[in-house]
Amino acid sequence: MDLLDAIILGIVQGLTEFLPVSSSGHLELGKALLGDESVPQESLLFTVVLHFATALSTLVVFRKDVWEILRGLFQFKWNEESQFSVKILISMIPATLIGVFFEDSLEQFFGGNIVLVGFMLIITALLLFLADQAKDSHTKVSNLNALVIGISQAIAVLPGISRSGATISTSVLLGIDKSRAARFSFLMVVPLILGKMGKDLLGGELVFQGEQFALLSAGFVAAFLSGLLACTWMIKIVRQSKLTYFAIYCILVGSLAIGYGIWG
Repeated sequence: MDLLDAIILGIVQGLTEFLPVSSSGHLELGKALLGDESVPQESLLFTVVLHFATALSTLVVFRKDVWEILRGLFQFKWNEESQFSVKILISMIPATLIGVFFEDSLEQFFGGNIVLVGFMLIITALLLFLADQAKDSHTKVSNLNALVIGISQAIAVLPGISRSGATISTSVLLGIDKSRAARFSFLMVVPLILGKMGKDLLGGELVFQGEQFALLSAGFVAAFLSGLLACTWMIKIVRQSKLTYFAIYCILVGSLAIGYGIWG
């Protein structure tokens, strides 16, 4: 991987983290097409750094929401902000359990298995089609809804299953207001990404070498800037119910990935 490849992958991550087309799936496709021969641990490090960049862009876009939540928590009252924080914690349970008990097994999915990515993209497309047909409502996120959405997020660890697509689609199908669905979907992943990075750094599981600094930095900046754009854009798209276009895109890319993986 050279500097240009890192920037391209960073832009891919930044755009696809928020757009419902699977960032991890596109990263694996991008690595395969660019001929990335990194060992799984190095590939995972690059993926984690790019996810941290998009988590940071989420905090920037939702800085007012995050500040209100933190301020509400430090008031030590059972207010709306405290209740929202509890729902975020509930949503993290399924993905946390998957990460703790199946982390080693998950690494094998990040090794360029683009046939798997293709099939998962088609599943993402089906979710988006269903969500686009759902009627809008003003339902709020309940504790049970948070757990169900969290299960969708846990399933989305598979490359090709869009995390934002799965969680937003699940939220909308549960009858949750689309604006609330997008807000909850983007905020719920931030603690998981930060926790994952902290765990890997403290556990020494991420392989880092000095010569990787430039590549990681370039990918980080590219992912952060493109993430700012995509996050803002995606909020508007969800409100306008235009997920079907992304479903069509996922079917096309998924089909091409399957074909390339089998015959390419």
